[in-house]
Amino acid sequence: MENRIRPLWVIIILLSGILIGLYINKGVAKKVQVEGGSKFDEVMWYVGNDYVEKPDAQKLQDGAIAAMMEELDPHSAFISLDEFNEVNDPLLGSFDGIGVQFRLERDTIAIVNVIKGGPSEKVGLLAGDRIVYVDDSLVASKKLKNEDVMRKLKGPKGTKVRVRVLRRGVEGLLDYTITRDAIPTYSVDIAYMLDDKTGYLKLSKFSATTVSEFKNAVINLEAQGMKQLIFDLRGNTGGYLAAAVDIADEFLPKGSLIVYTEGRNRPRQYMKARRKGMLEEMPVVVLIDGESASASEIVAGALQDNDRGTIIGRRSFGKGLVQEQIMLSDQSAIRLTVARYYTPTGRCIQKPYDKDHEKYLLESYERYENGELFHPDSIHFADSLKFTTPKGKTVYGGGGIMPDVYVPLVDDSTEYYFNRIANTGVLYQYAFDYTDKHRAQLQRYQTVEAFDRSFAVSDAMFDELVKRAGEKGIKGNDEQKRVARREANTLLKAYVARNLFDDEGFYPIYAPMDEILQRALEELQTSDQ
Repeated sequence: MENRIRPLWVIIILLSGILIGLYINKGVAKKVQVEGGSKFDEVMWYVGNDYVEKPDAQKLQDGAIAAMMEELDPHSAFISLDEFNEVNDPLLGSFDGIGVQFRLERDTIAIVNVIKGGPSEKVGLLAGDRIVYVDDSLVASKKLKNEDVMRKLKGPKGTKVRVRVLRRGVEGLLDYTITRDAIPTYSVDIAYMLDDKTGYLKLSKFSATTVSEFKNAVINLEAQGMKQLIFDLRGNTGGYLAAAVDIADEFLPKGSLIVYTEGRNRPRQYMKARRKGMLEEMPVVVLIDGESASASEIVAGALQDNDRGTIIGRRSFGKGLVQEQIMLSDQSAIRLTVARYYTPTGRCIQKPYDKDHEKYLLESYERYENGELFHPDSIHFADSLKFTTPKGKTVYGGGGIMPDVYVPLVDDSTEYYFNRIANTGVLYQYAFDYTDKHRAQLQRYQTVEAFDRSFAVSDAMFDELVKRAGEKGIKGNDEQKRVARREANTLLKAYVARNLFDDEGFYPIYAPMDEILQRALEELQTSDQ
């Protein structure tokens, strides 16, 4: 009986200790009024003065601000001092660094391309080199992330960094000292002629240099005989509002409404075309997809609502919020949503959001699961979100830009095997390995055209691809492999071309299997008749 009672006494004693502790704490607690401060200031005071260990005040503040931004909407965000350059550099048009494109290949920094005229090319670095040391730090097999590599290689213009690299066929490590310089970043991925009258221009973002890049690309295409344009905004996640307005201005007559913004503390502001645009009279098709967001949706929405051109592809992301970047005293920043933007017909295309930001950002997977990407008839818009363009076309708000011509994914079981090989990265990895191993032989192709004419995916290459897929558990029947063989002729070849010539090699070779692009060509051909 005594042994049964003892655990009860232990529990009573423990609870008493807790209660006494709370009572004592209540008796000695200090009430501090932080002059002119908020509840947040009070908490910071107590933590700074009474916490059992000395806290990192900066880390606490950064964490609190980041959490505060998450309570607002998915696009308001805190940018710490450490992250500031990483977040902002892509939109500035340049950054200071050594001038290489790299990828982490089996825990090693592999140089994919060396930027022409950049610091690395000047000292002799080559595509295919592996960086083993940065200064005196071993960086091979260190499980680095991309951000870690960029922090090591980027730095103020004029500063030096020493790298030691491993080069295939060369014994030992090669030693280079590189003086960092301004490295341009481009928003026009590629601009080239698809045929004797059709120009193709792909834009990846709206940055500080986008407008000048765009105009130069258009001038060059017109010099090559461009009479109609396919403007590709797929995968373009946005950027500067002003750049989007200026690009839309090139397609619309002076005075046309492009977009307007309005917020609780931001009066309504209309932005209209201010001049005669370079492309006002030119037939245009705009390509969009589920990753086309923000500024790219402003351009697509402006053209659609002004009955200008044709929008082709899949429903865009649905970001209709405007952020301002506000610098803080320590040079960190917040990006705060201050307004919504509206297309010329009055649409707000912002998709719904709640506190689950991850679900919001991954909504594209839901579109796949619910069948939208295969069957556009499954997309339903509320009548309350219906708007009408000047020529009577019905458009909708509340969830992205719905294209005029929807191009669904092909739901073909015979392509499932190849799609798994492509989407799991097996094909991309093999293209990289093949290029790396055969770089010396591939260097005989001096131009993309020469490569396209003479290079073909061999049976041995395809067999190796199938073997690698099998090792990853990806199996296919004879019919699926036959289809995969046909598709690999194009996509594998295009990936090898990208490793050799960057985007200028990839897009022209990939174009024949790009279903949305081919549908755009059909649309232009039909409208021309």
